Amino acid sequence: MTVALVPFAASAALVAAGVTLLLERSLVRLLVGVILLGNGVNLLLLVAGGPAGRPPILGRAALSRMADPLPQAMVLTSVVITLGVTAFLLAVVHRSWQLTGGDEVQDDTEDRRVRLRARRGELARSVLAHREAYRRLVRRQRAELAALRAARRAEEESRRGRDGESGALREEFARREREQAEREREIRGRLRERRREARREMRAAIRADRERQARAEDPELGGDD
Repeated sequence: MTVALVPFAASAALVAAGVTLLLERSLVRLLVGVILLGNGVNLLLLVAGGPAGRPPILGRAALSRMADPLPQAMVLTSVVITLGVTAFLLAVVHRSWQLTGGDEVQDDTEDRRVRLRARRGELARSVLAHREAYRRLVRRQRAELAALRAARRAEEESRRGRDGESGALREEFARREREQAEREREIRGRLRERRREARREMRAAIRADRERQARAEDPELGGDD
């Protein structure tokens, strides 16, 4: 059992090293990763095929003593495919070295354009969301002012109907009217303050979104984008 674990461990190490190299931006490391990954998979197929046996030819040995021909055929096919991929990657590395003087994979300009268009869409949605929040705030404050004015009109109508009452009631109505006017001025002041605050928040959000868009357009400003 210990002897059988050694090929599995070697196969796992080759596959892990190959996958790690495939994630690199260097084409040479990518090529080495493809080779290691192919050899690791081939070793895994051979180990999974069982122990060695007689050649799989009918009439030469018993079926129980014959080797499994399927892993051998799959490994042979894998070797051919790996050789073709290796030749292709070698050609790509050579061409990249001739054109750019290096083997590093460059950023895709079209991918950058897609990201910038997505950032512009996010900016537009953010502006619309801030405008909608500001409009909801204005509608709510207007509703409060309308309710206050309706209550004031009701009190004025009630006062007109009671003009013949005593002076104490008139003073009470006058006091309520002053309180109502003060409350209305306070609500209007809060409304103006909330409007100014909403405008400041919307402008700050727009500036922040534009700064993020500028950083995305110019990679030297900072960030991975």
